[in-house]
Amino acid sequence: MLPKNTIMQKSSTALRKEVQIITTVAILLVFAYACSTTEGNPGMQQSLQTLPVVEISSKPATLYSEYSSSLEGKKDIQIRPQVEGYLDKIYVDEGAYVKLGQPLFKVNDRIYVEQLNNAKAALASARANQTNAQINVTRLTPLVQNNVISEVQLKTAQASYEGASANVVQAEAMVQHAETNLGYTLIKAPTNGYIGRIPMKTGSLVSAATVEPLTVLSEIKDIYAYFSLSESEFLQFKNQYPGNSIQEKIKQLPPVELVLADNSIYPSKGKIETMSGQFDNSTGSISLRATFPNEGGLLRSGNTGRIRIPRSFTSALLVPQEATFELQDKIFVFILSDSNKVASVPITVSGSSGNFYIVEKGLKAGDKIVYSGLDRLKEGVMIRPEPLSMDSLLKSKSL
Repeated sequence: MLPKNTIMQKSSTALRKEVQIITTVAILLVFAYACSTTEGNPGMQQSLQTLPVVEISSKPATLYSEYSSSLEGKKDIQIRPQVEGYLDKIYVDEGAYVKLGQPLFKVNDRIYVEQLNNAKAALASARANQTNAQINVTRLTPLVQNNVISEVQLKTAQASYEGASANVVQAEAMVQHAETNLGYTLIKAPTNGYIGRIPMKTGSLVSAATVEPLTVLSEIKDIYAYFSLSESEFLQFKNQYPGNSIQEKIKQLPPVELVLADNSIYPSKGKIETMSGQFDNSTGSISLRATFPNEGGLLRSGNTGRIRIPRSFTSALLVPQEATFELQDKIFVFILSDSNKVASVPITVSGSSGNFYIVEKGLKAGDKIVYSGLDRLKEGVMIRPEPLSMDSLLKSKSL
């Protein structure tokens, strides 16, 4: 027979086990009831997120390909001295607009004035000798005819005259050369345009051998925009546009736009005119040139920008950029299933048109994607979709 205390201890242990079993069963029953109540009662679904959902469709669109470009004036002329001397005067300032023939710089001309005076004196002496020789020929001619003197004397006088005449021609050339050098001391604008930087100051010694030009004069009535295509882009260009030659294909290119450094669009459109004849070995690219009108002078040599080449599509799958997110250099969207669950899928884009991506792979017409609130979504989450019209997005966004 067991002691009384032992019997009471076993009864207490059994009682605790029974209480634990009953408690566990009760919790399971409550949880099952709650789940069934949630499924049967729409009011319990208020915890689902309500997010806008847009249906993907095919629309006409324009794809823009952008390329970095550098701008140059149609004529960028280096202004250099052609004679040596000290810079006496600078008639213009940096950035000034000048016209053809307007004085720009003045080189000290004293030495060239002296050279001209010497050349003129030499010319006068040569002409005097020519006149004297002519007099001798005139005087001796009748004497020879009358057999007073020999013909040899007349031929000698004629040779002296021809030598004096040659000296006159040479002296005249020296005068012209001295006048030209004197004219070079006043440097004038060879065309209309804008003055660039002026590194030299008054008093600087300049010459034709000076490495740095006095300034650069840019004629910018038209501006050249240079940009490059990679080898693969060049091959795409050849296959995309009709024509038997590169020049014929270039003529088929549409007008292009210039995106300025502040991301604004230059108001006038340009035209691609030429392509270089070979690839650059160091960069593996080929250069093209587009020309833009610049009547207002907004563009200057040295500016940078981006060339935008449009390409029109009659039907393209458009996805709002706001409905996408990037992860590890890939673009994703949240696609909605029939059960209102979302799943992230990667997409391949061929370019952008305004605020929309043009989708090449990953989606098809009729697919529904979540438009906003992507930061609150996770894979497989169920949402309450709120339909959003693609047409309304196209009207409110830039395409």
